[in-house]
Amino acid sequence: MNCPRDWPEPIIRVQSLSESGIDTIPERYVKPPQARPSSAATTSSVPNIPLIDLGGIYDDNLRESTLKHISDACREGGFFQIVNHGVPPELMDRAREVWREFFHQPMEVKQAYANSPTTYEGYGSRLGVEKGAILDWSDYYFLHYLPCNLRDFNKWPALPNALREVITEYSEQVVRLGGVLLKVMSINLGLSEDYLQNAFGGNDVGACLRVNFYPKCPQPDLTLGLSPHSDPGGMTFLLPDTDVPGLQVRNGDGWITVKPAPHSIIVNIGDQIQVLSNATYKSVEHRVIVNSAQERVSLAYFYNPKSDLLIQPAKELVTPDRPALYPAMTFDEYRLYIRTKGPKGKSQLGES
Repeated sequence: MNCPRDWPEPIIRVQSLSESGIDTIPERYVKPPQARPSSAATTSSVPNIPLIDLGGIYDDNLRESTLKHISDACREGGFFQIVNHGVPPELMDRAREVWREFFHQPMEVKQAYANSPTTYEGYGSRLGVEKGAILDWSDYYFLHYLPCNLRDFNKWPALPNALREVITEYSEQVVRLGGVLLKVMSINLGLSEDYLQNAFGGNDVGACLRVNFYPKCPQPDLTLGLSPHSDPGGMTFLLPDTDVPGLQVRNGDGWITVKPAPHSIIVNIGDQIQVLSNATYKSVEHRVIVNSAQERVSLAYFYNPKSDLLIQPAKELVTPDRPALYPAMTFDEYRLYIRTKGPKGKSQLGES
């Protein structure tokens, strides 16, 4: 399976469509009736995803209960939000705002960073290369931070002027946080505390950022900002737009609309941790709805295994009663499926 070097159809920027004043969205963004946010079974009785004070892991009196809260969240819902995570609130605000400023730069500034399906790095408006696919109502920017040999500041926007400095600082904080949570998850799985970090490649992990821009949409009940999918990587740290809810997480036959706590970071399990944990922890489908009155900006940071390492269930979690559920595969092989097909639920894990 190879990625083509270019997109199958001319790229149309969703932000340009939104700003053109149209009152009807083009057919290529209209989802089938059963996939629309206005369809039945889009609500849930669960009020929100768990909120966890991560500072508890450093308090002898709270450590055990905090570890259990994280374990329960990883086993049951795959999503939780953390506060007291150590990332300065002002840095979080600046990181979101420099990207909002980028998306409001003139089109010629943004087009200089237009991406292709081979790496996805840069300014984009679609996922997957299926010709005639129904598209999502969003633009995005994708960039690499780790490994260092993939970090190319020339591919990061030069405007606004503060962006490269702010995102470098924010990236350092997220990578630190990734190490903390991998250790917690390893302990909770009954593995050595460095097991998952080593399985990810030790200090040689992958870290990449996808900034999502969801423009105002004149018919938000007919489309989605991002179709249902689980994240193919290891773990995702989402800096949400707290002013405009949009993330929805699958809960049975329904969807929870996440209400972010102020300056929280939303964490979700990716497919690679589902594989390593032999499905003790599960990645969970999620999607994004759009809004007719307000745009949204969110930053999804993916903390991933080194791309050429084989990922397979931990031997300690494989028993005669619970054999290995997944074959060994490198992350490179795995994400090529996603890059070719686009977001398709959890089909990449053999789940419908």
